[in-house]
Amino acid sequence: MRRVEPYANLAGSVRVPGDKSASHRAVMLSALASGTSTIEGLSPGLDVVASSHIMIQLGATRHDDGTTVIITGPAQGHRASHQPLRCANSGTTIRLVSGIGSSLEGHHRLVGDSSLSRRPMDRVAVPLGLMGSKVTGEGIRVTPPLDIVGSSHLNGIDYHVPTSSAQVKSAILLAGLHATGASTVHEALRTRTTTEDMLRLAGVTIQSEDVDVGRRVTLSPGRPSARAWTVPADPSQAAFFCVLGLLHSHADVEVVDVENSPERIGFVHVLERMGADLVQRPGASGVTLRARSSSLQATEIHAGEIPSVDEAPILTVAAAAAQGVSAFRDMGELRLKESDRFEGSMALARLLGCNVWSEGDDFFVEGLGSAAAFLPFAIHASLDHRIVMSSAVAGAAGQGCDIDGSDTVSSSYPGFFDDLASLR
Repeated sequence: MRRVEPYANLAGSVRVPGDKSASHRAVMLSALASGTSTIEGLSPGLDVVASSHIMIQLGATRHDDGTTVIITGPAQGHRASHQPLRCANSGTTIRLVSGIGSSLEGHHRLVGDSSLSRRPMDRVAVPLGLMGSKVTGEGIRVTPPLDIVGSSHLNGIDYHVPTSSAQVKSAILLAGLHATGASTVHEALRTRTTTEDMLRLAGVTIQSEDVDVGRRVTLSPGRPSARAWTVPADPSQAAFFCVLGLLHSHADVEVVDVENSPERIGFVHVLERMGADLVQRPGASGVTLRARSSSLQATEIHAGEIPSVDEAPILTVAAAAAQGVSAFRDMGELRLKESDRFEGSMALARLLGCNVWSEGDDFFVEGLGSAAAFLPFAIHASLDHRIVMSSAVAGAAGQGCDIDGSDTVSSSYPGFFDDLASLR
C-alpha cells in the first residue's frame, strides 16, 4: 500500500521515460536488422524489458553502455527458441512478437502474466492465419498462452482491420517483412504511425495514405537496416503530469521533449477544449508542455481523439475536477486493456465523489468543479499502471489517497513516484 499525500504546491520540470511504443519497436527493428544499432532514451519499463529478452532469445545480442543500448541482429537471420517467450504484462509485446514469430519457421510459445492471459488475441490470430502462419490460444477469443507455428513462406495480405488498432497493424506489417508480395492494412480510424515511421527510417519501403478519417498502409518485403535511434519522451506518460499541473491550485509544471505526432497528443487538444492553461513549445526532441493551474469545463471526448484510449483514465480525473458533465464516447476498447479500464476509470471517479454512469460504450462523469473537492480515497489498482498513476495524480492534487498495487508502475514507468515527489 502506498500513501500519496496532498501537495501544498507543485513546480518544476520532468522528463518522462522514452515513448513506450517507440521503445518496443526500436528494440525489435534493431534486432531484426543485420548489423548493430544503437538506442538512446529507451524506456526502462518492464514491458520493454520483456520485448528485449524475447529478441535476444530469437538470436539478437544486447549490451548497455551507460544510457546507450546496443543491439546487434544476427547476420544469418533469427531462429525459434526452445523456451517460452515471456511477454509479462505487455500487450504490445505479445501482439508484435506474434507478427515476428509468424514469419520465423518453427514453433513459438508466447506466455504472459495473469492479466495478459485474459486479453483477446484473435485480432492478430486471424490476419496472421490468413498470411499462412497458425496462431492458437485459449477459447474463441484466443487468449494466451499462444502457440504459433511460423512459416518462412508467408503471403502478403490485403486486410481491413475490423477494429482499428496500432498493435494489430504492426503485427501484420512485421510479419509482412518476410512475406511474398506486399501487405496492405486498411484502418477505418487512423492510429499512431510509430511502426510505419520507424520502418521507413530503417529503410523499408512503405507507403501510407489517409483515406477520410482512416488510413491505408502498404509495405513491401525487406529486412530493416541497422541505425541509430533516439526515443522521445512518452506522450501518454506526459499526460499524467500535465493533468496534475492543471488540477492543482498552485502549480506550474513542465514536461520536456514529448513526442508530438498528431495521433499521440490528442489529449492536449481535449484539455485545451476544457479550458486548460497548457502551452506547447518546440523542444530539443518533440515539444515541451507547460501546465499551470486551471479551472476546467466539461467536454465530450471521443475515442477517435485518443486512438489508443491510453489517456482515458487520467482524462477521467480531469473530468472529475471540471464543471459540468463530461461524456466519454465509444470507449469499449478500455475493457480490453491490462484491466477493465472502462469500469476502473468510472470507479476512480466515484471514489473522488463524482456522480458517474454508463450507457453502452459511453460513460459520463459529473465533475465536482475543482480537485479541492475530491474526497480522500483508497483504491486497489488491479495490476494496472495507468490506474495507479491516475490515482496518484488525483491524490496529490486533491486530498490524498492510498494505492494498493502501486508497484505495477514498474511495467511502464519505474521512476514515476520519484518524479512526482520531485515536483513538491
